[in-house]
Order: sequence, then C-alpha cells, then structure tokens
Amino acid sequence: MSRVSWVELGRLGRPKGLKGWLHLESWTEPPEALFDYPSWFLRSTSGERREVEVAESRQNPNGFEARLEGVTTREEAEIFVGQIIEVPRSALPTTAPNEHYRVDLIGFRVVNLEGVEFGVIERFEDMPANAVMVVRGEQERWLPVTREHLKSIDAEARCVRVDWPEEF
Repeated sequence: MSRVSWVELGRLGRPKGLKGWLHLESWTEPPEALFDYPSWFLRSTSGERREVEVAESRQNPNGFEARLEGVTTREEAEIFVGQIIEVPRSALPTTAPNEHYRVDLIGFRVVNLEGVEFGVIERFEDMPANAVMVVRGEQERWLPVTREHLKSIDAEARCVRVDWPEEF
C-alpha cells in the first residue's frame, strides 16, 4: 500500500462571530484557490487528521473565513483553531511545463552559477516582498524566489540553480 503524501494549503484561525465561522490563512496561489477543494483534511497539533467539508466560505477585507459542515456555534468552531488544512498530493492539478509545486522542491540541492553548493531546500517562507527558500547547508540561507535569482530547476537531478553570491 502506498503512503499518502500531504500538501499543506493553509491554517484555520480564531472563530468569527457566534455561528461557527473561522478565520483562515490560505497558502495557495491565488489565495482563493483553497476553496477549489470541497473537502479538506485537518491536521491537529497531535498529528491526527480528519476530513471535513466546507459548508460556506467568504472573503472580507481582512481575508477569508469558512464554516465547516456541521459546525454551527462558536464553541464547536474553537476545536479547529490552529489546525492545518491539507489535501492529498494526488488532489493537486497537474503543473504546466516549467512549473513546480514548492512541496516537490523540498530536499533539492541549491547551487549558484559559480557551482558553489549552498545546501538543500528545507522549506519556503512567504515574505512581504516575495517568497524565499530556506536552504540548509553549512549555514542557513534565505534566498529570494524571483525570476532574477532562480535560474533553473532540474527535477531529474533534484537541483535548483540560483544567481546568488556565495558571500552574501
């Protein structure tokens, strides 16, 4: 039996109002793509997963909110605060040529144009200006994920080539 690979799409925040709505943080691009999935798997801090269906969702000036099927009170919603929204990797749409999901790049080696190996991609972080890949090697580096700096991805060799100086 094959192991399911999970992809994190966001996190549930604090309850909103009295009718079971929750604030949420979307990590998808665009952010509303989170609602393309009619059911989510929620992972608690203990690592337990449960499948839930989204009953309603809405956007407001402060972001997104959702109400889960069967959740109708603030008290019921509080159980889900902080849980990570996931889907199986197999549920993601196929990428176009030269497109990659971040999750698929975790563990890739990162090498600059001069051939200096920086380490491997540990994770990605979204910053105000752009995303960065956190690369762990002899030292931790936070490299911008921009067209200017990200030069190529070789999926077969599991290597990302960047235009970034060794001494930066």
